[in-house]
Amino acid sequence: MSEIQWIVFALVIQVVHFLGTWKLYKSAGEAPWKAIVPIYNVIILLKIIHRPKWWVFLLFLPVINLMIFMVLWIDIVKFFGKNKIIDEVLAVASFGFYIYTINYQKTPKYISDKKLISRSIFSETIGSIVFAIVAATFVHNYFFQPYIIPTGSLEKSLLIGDFLFVSKFHYGARIPTTPLSFPMVHDTIPLLKTRSYLNYPQLPYLRLPRFQKIKRNDIVVFNWPADTVRRFFVKETGVKKPLDKKSNYVKRCLGIAGDTLEIIDGFVHINGVKNILPERAKVQYNFKAHSNKGVSSRKLIDLGIKDFYRTFRIENITQSSYEKIAPYLVGSQRGRQDNFLAITRHTGLPIDLVRSLGLRVREILEKTKDLNLTINEAEKIEKQNWIDSIVQRNQKNKTPNSFVFPNKIPFDWNQDNLGPIVIPKAGVTVNLDLNNLPLYKKIITDYEKNKLNADDNNILINGKKSTQYTFEMDYYWMMGDNRHRSEDSRFWGFVPENHIVGKPVLIWFSIDGINDGIRNWKVRWDRVFSTVGGSGKRVSYFPYFVIIILIWQGNVYYRKRKSKKQG
Repeated sequence: MSEIQWIVFALVIQVVHFLGTWKLYKSAGEAPWKAIVPIYNVIILLKIIHRPKWWVFLLFLPVINLMIFMVLWIDIVKFFGKNKIIDEVLAVASFGFYIYTINYQKTPKYISDKKLISRSIFSETIGSIVFAIVAATFVHNYFFQPYIIPTGSLEKSLLIGDFLFVSKFHYGARIPTTPLSFPMVHDTIPLLKTRSYLNYPQLPYLRLPRFQKIKRNDIVVFNWPADTVRRFFVKETGVKKPLDKKSNYVKRCLGIAGDTLEIIDGFVHINGVKNILPERAKVQYNFKAHSNKGVSSRKLIDLGIKDFYRTFRIENITQSSYEKIAPYLVGSQRGRQDNFLAITRHTGLPIDLVRSLGLRVREILEKTKDLNLTINEAEKIEKQNWIDSIVQRNQKNKTPNSFVFPNKIPFDWNQDNLGPIVIPKAGVTVNLDLNNLPLYKKIITDYEKNKLNADDNNILINGKKSTQYTFEMDYYWMMGDNRHRSEDSRFWGFVPENHIVGKPVLIWFSIDGINDGIRNWKVRWDRVFSTVGGSGKRVSYFPYFVIIILIWQGNVYYRKRKSKKQG
């Protein structure tokens, strides 16, 4: 909706409110004209139904205001003599229009004494639920929101199964742009598996004042700028969603607005200098290890290496046994029944399952193995006497493609060699031509909502011939620490500032094997109640949290006993 449309909508709401309540204001001893004055009419209404004036603030918070309206509708019918449960139900079910039937009675009767208002089980229940949801939604939207890391794009900095608290206020909490949505969920209602929101209307983008700017190397949660993901690394038409309902991603911000970024042989350079990452950043690259005697999976696991695949030969596979081991496979090569190749993660196939199925299984000792490693891990493996060589793998051949940003030929960048590229900054003007237009086209059209047409000679922005463009927002460059298993800015480009959600600050819980079924879950106690950022070795503050809880509960118990003795 445009600004004019929102103004018209607000005026219509005021008229609807006035027509449905002016006699009620009069019966309560207030002048009827007060029912049509924006904001002031709400203050007077709150006075009439004995609610605190600060509730006015809640009515300006999207999503929360919808719940507060229900409470107000129930209160209004009660203070004007409608105390039956059916009246309360009708008030909510009719979206408040039931109040019209009370307003247009000959003489609406106002109950001024709050003590005379009876509370039904329905209104008490609704009130309790609404206020609990309001409080939780307020914290969820403007302070902290829980997230779970579902994929390995930030391994080993953040792990699959880490439960995060993400601060909304560090970078400035974003006002929800989709006002008609189910509270406390993102884009889907759990269990029902249905959309949790209505596409219309949409509020304009607005962000509260921030406490800090996004810094290089910050880990950031943001809405995926491209169409909603359905399958990673598969180019397809996505699902269009409102800004605040797009898929949530978490990556590391390697470039901020105004930076010149370049990726050289897999390493990021900012403004001509190789980027120095924080101590806790565990960036992984792809390596190929070689040994003429074979690269042992067991020895890799003993060294703490886990991100690799294993291949097993099964001599007596059947359809039934295949179905039993299928959950543990990442791939297979179906040859003869006596030569079936099963590909697994580093965990391999469960021994008990193999024995129960009577399978004859042997792991193939490969001479070369692809490994996802940090630089320190690669150096550690290189020192092993059973390894002949280990080489970092980079895409060095640069060929024109549409897979890597800006997704247009003749750009020949790849995920290991890209740029240099200047990250757009609000207020900065760039010279525009047909050669660099692919870099900024999505910004101009999708993010900053301009009409763009280009032919072999001219670029037209909003119908005017243009050789320059001035950016309206800051943009960021986000990448995963698991460099060869992360879909990030290298594939879809810049992240606009209005897509920023928040800053992960705390790992409050962590489960190893969260995607492998509850029986295989293991709590990573060393990560519980640990900070996301910071220097030095990660420390769990969970024991201190437990001690504080015990002291608090002990104090409560002591006071209760003391109170009973005195009584």
